[in-house]
Amino acid sequence: MNTLLKMSLILAGAAALSACGPKKAEPFRYTVDQFADLKIIRYQIPGWDGLSLKQKEYAYHLSEAAKWGRDITWDQYCAWNLPVRHALEAILTCDAVDRKAPDYADFLVYAKRVFFSNGVHHHYAEDKFLPDCPKDYFAGLMAQAGVADEALLDFIYDPAALTQRRSTSKDGDIVALSAVNFYEGVSREEAERYYASILDEKDPHPISYGLNSKLVKDPDGVVREHPWKQGGIYSEAIGHICEELRKAAGVAENESQRKALGLLIDYYTTGDLRKWDEYNIEWVKDTVGIVDYINGFIEDYDDPLGRKATWEGYVHIKDSAASARTEILSANAQWFEDHSPVDPRFRKKEVRGISAKVVNAVALAGATYPSTPIGINLPNADWIRKEHGSKSVTIANITHAYDLSAQESPKSILSEFAWDQAEIDAYKKFGTLCDEIHTDLHECLGHGSGQLLPGVSSTALGEYQSALEEARADLFGLYYMADPKMVELGILPSIEAYPSYYASYIRNGIFTQFTRVELGRPNTEAHMQNRKLIAEWCYEKGRDANVIEKRVRDGKTYFVLNDPVALRGLFAELLAEIQRIKSEGDYAAGKALIETYAVDIDPDLHKEVRERYAALNLKPYGGFLNPDIVPVEKDGAVVDYKLVYCDDFLAQQLDYGRRYRSL
Repeated sequence: MNTLLKMSLILAGAAALSACGPKKAEPFRYTVDQFADLKIIRYQIPGWDGLSLKQKEYAYHLSEAAKWGRDITWDQYCAWNLPVRHALEAILTCDAVDRKAPDYADFLVYAKRVFFSNGVHHHYAEDKFLPDCPKDYFAGLMAQAGVADEALLDFIYDPAALTQRRSTSKDGDIVALSAVNFYEGVSREEAERYYASILDEKDPHPISYGLNSKLVKDPDGVVREHPWKQGGIYSEAIGHICEELRKAAGVAENESQRKALGLLIDYYTTGDLRKWDEYNIEWVKDTVGIVDYINGFIEDYDDPLGRKATWEGYVHIKDSAASARTEILSANAQWFEDHSPVDPRFRKKEVRGISAKVVNAVALAGATYPSTPIGINLPNADWIRKEHGSKSVTIANITHAYDLSAQESPKSILSEFAWDQAEIDAYKKFGTLCDEIHTDLHECLGHGSGQLLPGVSSTALGEYQSALEEARADLFGLYYMADPKMVELGILPSIEAYPSYYASYIRNGIFTQFTRVELGRPNTEAHMQNRKLIAEWCYEKGRDANVIEKRVRDGKTYFVLNDPVALRGLFAELLAEIQRIKSEGDYAAGKALIETYAVDIDPDLHKEVRERYAALNLKPYGGFLNPDIVPVEKDGAVVDYKLVYCDDFLAQQLDYGRRYRSL
């Protein structure tokens, strides 16, 4: 190991210990902070001590590569985000600031919200939030910290400036109205015309045009792509990412991992999206490694046109014992595809290369930090899925941390919104298991199911693509959750398990999830739109048969599932329709579903659910602290990588700001 590497490892370890500090032995607390509508949770990493030194080193460098992408995500979400963060960092580390001043507590909540959301827009609702402390007080803090900036201060306090991270407005140009930093001087019409001019609808292996670039109208009036690559936008950050990826390649577990990392570095160096496809094909091949990762411009949820991808990173290790369930699903993927309730024209004749496992997260980064998914299925390109397969993971330690954090609270959303004790008892008996199984089905089989008809573009559904795709995967899981095949395979303990999960899903989709949305605001986030679409559509279509019943008791509203068998039939019907919409690229039908069922929230129900939830004193959103991976050196050599479990959200954020600042 060279001297530079050793010094960097030592410095990184010292910084981690300084930020978090060694803690004396005490019961592990999951919830370590709460503010606004958020709580901060710690997760543990089972299986870390069972890794070899080489595997730990591999995970360490992959984690460093992930963390170096942090500034990219901040900048992508809004061009003002990094200046805001840098000002907050200066204030928070300024000794002259009076932290006992009456308004400082409100400033601190704002700062934590910005760090949590990677910017000034709510991480889920995507609306801009403002400080509760007075503007002149904030100005004074900036002056004390030596970062006075009138334009920046005006932006922070202007409720009309870039009000939504990703606009879903039915009126106006959603590109111009979105705060995301994907377009500059370009209208929606110009962006769509640009990509229509370069798309080849007949290409059986279509390039994901726009995935890794900013679209800009240059001073000469010509619209051009400016790629995110070394030598382009985000060059310094990507350079650091590639440096760590090269180190990771040197200690990879197998040749497939080394080759994939080499292709990823080539892609970052050239910006060539064909290289991205080559990388994904090679990455899918590695199904035996214990340590795995995602790294790159991947998901297009944040782009109003569903084309450009936000940067994200993730590192995880396989939970071999828990992966038995997902391996059974993978092995039977063809059966599920063949028996899907969709038109046979839209089914895959041959399901290839579906790999699924249960994992434990090691590092969250970019768009997956601090708020993170509990399951991932990649790659996204439909033709790669069809010809080469996909990888699916269910992230066990994150799910368990959520559950254990909830148990630390004396009240629960289940006791408040379930109709009776029988419903509560049934969910407590089967709900957690069914939730994990639904995630497995959603990620492992749902996203990988179905096929596009020849000539249909993967971007044909435009801004409705993300919500419809999540609905399709959810419906696939919901439909099969009640199939006797699940009991036959030993995945579900009894066919009696699924109704409690159905009831919970409907209750959340139609009602309780809107604790997360401010009164008067529409439902805009893709996953929430997915759940609302499914629940509202099924409620309406099953109304005559009273499949789902709205009941009122003591002035409180409840949604009660009366006929789970009939509900499964409705899930099948909606799954068939959404698969048709995707396979045929039926933009108009997809738009009609989303705008009819997924956006508008009943104002009376919205007010009620917010009031009832507020009385519980719970936080609707959770995010996570990463454990620090600290190199341990002996006689000039690294002999181990230890975990330090931090318990200070701001300390970790400020530490990352010092160590991974590149923009």
